Amino acid sequence: MGPLTLGLAMARQSADTVCADASQAHPALRDFLSSAYFPVIQSSSMKKIEAIIRPFKLEDVKIALVTAGIVGMTVTEVRGFGRQKGQVERYRGSEFTVEFLQKLKLEIVVDDDRVDTVINAIQEAARTGEIGDGKIFITSVDSVLRIRTGDRDSSAI
Repeated sequence: MGPLTLGLAMARQSADTVCADASQAHPALRDFLSSAYFPVIQSSSMKKIEAIIRPFKLEDVKIALVTAGIVGMTVTEVRGFGRQKGQVERYRGSEFTVEFLQKLKLEIVVDDDRVDTVINAIQEAARTGEIGDGKIFITSVDSVLRIRTGDRDSSAI
């Protein structure tokens, strides 16, 4: 449970205790504190996987993910550097260093039980064995809402 979830849950619990114990508590206060203004966010078992990969590996990664049963992802063009520290290029006889290299960032949200499948698919498809293959980041997702239907969490993925 994250700090926001814990704080809101504690606020609601405290409000319920205060309102239940105090006979003079105003009903409007009790209604306000138990309303949507203080929602208890259910902890979910979803993860967001962000992978930074080489651009030419996108098609291989996409095929690996579709084969693994993953049907959605977001792809963003990004620039950056890590241990690779850029690369030297030649243009009309002159050498120059490109410090920020073109990469792609993939974002995929899945249920916890699919995380290892997605990570393995990305790692196998994106690996060249050279410095600069990329990184995979995994973070928790509290909630997901599909705008069109209002579906939440796993049914919205």
